[in-house]
Amino acid sequence: MNGVFEVLEKIRTKPGIYIGRSSVSDLFMFLVGYECARSELDIELSQEDDEFYGEFQPWLQQKLGIKTVSSWAKMIMVYCQDEKAGFEYFYDLLDEFKQRNKSLHELHKNKATELTEISKTVVSR
Repeated sequence: MNGVFEVLEKIRTKPGIYIGRSSVSDLFMFLVGYECARSELDIELSQEDDEFYGEFQPWLQQKLGIKTVSSWAKMIMVYCQDEKAGFEYFYDLLDEFKQRNKSLHELHKNKATELTEISKTVVSR
C-alpha cells in the first residue's frame, strides 16, 4: 500500500479520479478514511505517514497563528474563498511542510556526522 505522500501526489495530479473534485474538505475526509482503512487492516504507518498525521496540523496551527483545534482543512479555508483555492493552498503548504522536514533531517544528519568526527578525534588521542 502506498504511503500518504504518494497518495497525495496522485490526488494532486488527478483529483477528480480520487476525490471527485479539487476540494480541500473532500481531501481531508479522504485522508481520514485512508488512515482509518490502514488502521483497520493493521497496516503500519511509515515514519513519513506518522509525521504527516502527527505533525502537519500542529505545524499549520503555528504557521497560521491559529490556536483553535479545528481540522487543517477548516484552518486552510479561513484563508481561501472556495474549496478549489483551499485545495491548491493545501499543496503549497504541504510542499513547505515537506521541505521543513528535509531541513530538519539534514540538521540531524549533520549533527550526527559532527558527533562521529568528535568521537574519532577523542578516541585517537
